[in-house]
Amino acid sequence: MRVEFRLSGSGGQGLLLAGIVLAEAAIREGKNAVQTQSYGPEARGGSSKAEVVISESDIDYPKATDPDFLLALTQEAYSTYGPLMGKGLIIIDSSVETDPDIRARTVCLPILETAATKVGKKVVANIVALGVLGGLSGVASAATLADAVRERVPKGTEELNVKALEAGLALAASSK
Repeated sequence: MRVEFRLSGSGGQGLLLAGIVLAEAAIREGKNAVQTQSYGPEARGGSSKAEVVISESDIDYPKATDPDFLLALTQEAYSTYGPLMGKGLIIIDSSVETDPDIRARTVCLPILETAATKVGKKVVANIVALGVLGGLSGVASAATLADAVRERVPKGTEELNVKALEAGLALAASSK
């Protein structure tokens, strides 16, 4: 089993942290995981991308070559990485417009809106997205994801972020 994730959006959305937490949760469950990242020179507001490769065996190449899951929180991310999806599932925020030329299966979910309205802070959209990815992929249990979130988020924000994770897991469950 090798599962590849590409998390993309704009700098400042926290997708690099979400990728780190996803990798850590997989490691806690005895799997191998590698996380890589890149972002534009603008950092905040520029494009950002995190990739996570999870496997039960050794990982011979650390980059996602044909992702099983693409998360795109911005139009630019979807337009850049969506056409490259040969297989797998694209998860986009409901603010992103779909392109009929992109053939990969696409799920549109209100990730940013859920963070702002249901959780109460738009800054936790990355953890809502993590919950969606965890729920749809099944690479780690909800309990393990919550433990990894508590370990990695800034001190004092653990419960807010666990609430965001749970909101993302609920979005994933509602989309199946």
